[in-house]
Amino acid sequence: MQLVQKVVEQFEQAKCSQPFSQLGVIEGEGELLLRVWRPEATSITITWDSPALKDISLLPISTSGLFEAVIPRDCASHVYRVVVNKGQQQYDYTDPYQFKEQAYHAVHFIDSTPFNLYQQAGAQLLIVDAADNSSVEGVRYCVFAPNASAVSVIGDFNQWDGRIHPMEKTSMGYWVLFIPGMAEGERYKYQVKDSRGYDLPHKADPLGFSAEQYPSHASKVYNHDNYTWNDDEWLEKRKANKYTTPMSIYEVHLGSWKRPNSESDARYLSYKELADNLIDYVSDMGYTHVELLPISEFPFDGSWGYQPVGMFAPTSRFGDPDDFKYFVDRCHQAGVGVIIDWVPAHFPEDGHGLARFDGTCMYEYEDPKKGWHPDWNSCIYDFGKDTVRQFLVANALFWLDKFHIDGLRVDAVASMLYLDYSRNDGEWIPNVDGGNENYEAISLLRWMNEEVYKHFPDAMTIAEESTSFPKVSRPVFDGGLGFGFKWNMGWMHDSLHYIAKDPAYRNYHHGDITFSMVYSFDENFVLPISHDEVVHGKGSMLRKMPGDEWQQTANLRCYAGFMYGHPGKKLNFMGNELGQSSEWNHDSELDWGLLNFDRHKGVQAVYKALNHLYKTTPALYEQDHHADGFAWIDHSNAGQSIVSFVRNAKSSKQKVYVITNFTPIPHENFRVGVDSKNALTLALNTDDEKFWGSGMTVLSKATPQKTAWNDRDYSVELTIPPLATIFYVVNEK
Repeated sequence: MQLVQKVVEQFEQAKCSQPFSQLGVIEGEGELLLRVWRPEATSITITWDSPALKDISLLPISTSGLFEAVIPRDCASHVYRVVVNKGQQQYDYTDPYQFKEQAYHAVHFIDSTPFNLYQQAGAQLLIVDAADNSSVEGVRYCVFAPNASAVSVIGDFNQWDGRIHPMEKTSMGYWVLFIPGMAEGERYKYQVKDSRGYDLPHKADPLGFSAEQYPSHASKVYNHDNYTWNDDEWLEKRKANKYTTPMSIYEVHLGSWKRPNSESDARYLSYKELADNLIDYVSDMGYTHVELLPISEFPFDGSWGYQPVGMFAPTSRFGDPDDFKYFVDRCHQAGVGVIIDWVPAHFPEDGHGLARFDGTCMYEYEDPKKGWHPDWNSCIYDFGKDTVRQFLVANALFWLDKFHIDGLRVDAVASMLYLDYSRNDGEWIPNVDGGNENYEAISLLRWMNEEVYKHFPDAMTIAEESTSFPKVSRPVFDGGLGFGFKWNMGWMHDSLHYIAKDPAYRNYHHGDITFSMVYSFDENFVLPISHDEVVHGKGSMLRKMPGDEWQQTANLRCYAGFMYGHPGKKLNFMGNELGQSSEWNHDSELDWGLLNFDRHKGVQAVYKALNHLYKTTPALYEQDHHADGFAWIDHSNAGQSIVSFVRNAKSSKQKVYVITNFTPIPHENFRVGVDSKNALTLALNTDDEKFWGSGMTVLSKATPQKTAWNDRDYSVELTIPPLATIFYVVNEK
């Protein structure tokens, strides 16, 4: 009797860690028992799926809801239902505690490969085979919480009562339970008790595929097999060599690109509405890819998604997971790739999230010198734990697998690589060799990249890495981190520092605009003008530019032209192409009304023209990452603040000459050395009147003369407009 009372106390306090030893069909003293726990039930009857078996009434063995009866042994192989009387109410359900093997099935496979984690753990919709060869539909819940003393599934289906569905703890630290009758859309969380039996905040599922917003932050059961994709043509197309094809990326914060037309409608555009609006705009503007600021579920709008909690759920702010798949699918059908920001560097400590998930630092480093990020006031993953490493690598694969994502831009890589990142002396712990490299993070990033390119060789990974860490975008077998691309933060900082100077003083800073070519081919670079450059007092791109209204706009057009001529793939944050005057504000849409003014229409038009020129001119993209694709004509003309260079194609003898004048002083009869006697044809002039430029007349075609210049045998005399970049194309014979 004391044993029964102890069991009842465990159930009453939701502290049972091995419910399968006490519930369902269990061995008694020489007899077979069927035991059911259902708080507040007044009577319970068991019915069988076989009409040959008689109903059995269970007897209460406690006053709080534990019932049992002796059953014939030939009943043990049959599925049964529990009929509950509770006062005047009656309901029935298929007992979860007759499916131990089906619940345990998940943990047999989780450890073998990252792919298995999201296919086995979390809430998986299943049809399981019972011992009598019947099939039962339901959801298997599986959550990792090795240091918890008890875990229960809670949701609308049990009135969020942690006593009703205690989970079974396995030897691997996973807690499992298969609940028949659960269907897609069911809301749920986990009630977790720490090692001392104290309640923790209700936890969302770390592997949850769908989630709700504040205040519930509940996870939702979701079926990934429902959506039918229509992007086979795109998936075949993306097999082309990503390094030798054009890539012009439009970086987008989905919540603030555009809002519904009605001023009274404060909601966001949905994934489907964005598919109807954003994709057409991106295609018309000539961008090849969109890059989305993090869309993994996150609790705080002001984090822009960079404080994610639901790593396996696209944020429900804009719709459900199928809606996001529809958005990606529509992008692909329009020939637009989709890159998402992926955040493995840190996570917030919101109560429903990963922080101290089972009462211990299960996902994060325990020592704050390693486990707390001073810049973002958030937790840092413990990159040395096998379970955390598998969680992160599985998540990277998950987005490529289930959502057909084309690339992952990995956020804040530098903060992962260095133990002393943003820390003063005494605030960090050296590695085993006494250095500042985080060997565990380096190992994780290499493993992640290996797994991504092994399973999805046509996808790509891009590192936001702001230091000179070597070989970020070189293969792991060559000693690299294994990324496909790296953001060129050096080019970005130097060139923005330069362009912000008054043109009268740029000659003193000429090295800022030319230095990037010293290292331009050390990595596979993307040139980024990202969201980080137009917030927090940095000013919009237009407002960075010196001078009056015309000069600011001309500077922006000139700079954009220089960027598109420079080796490296391109990335621009939304609003740059509008010549937006104000800084980006995540709480409102872009200033679309600016397009009522010729000045801003001109800026938009030049970005569009640059994209289309870039995409259709092999010399501007085929050798973005090879020294053969670039040669200086004149990098030393600091006095006039003019740079000139030539870009070379790989598949043909096409050349593009790029000349940028960073001052408002025009030049006539300006001589430029060229490689041959073949005529040069003007392809684009950022000073054109259609771009709100000065409209100064420039040669549409230039014939070289046999006059040596800039260490070349031939040269041409050109008119160089003020604050402008001009492109001349030569198709060599």
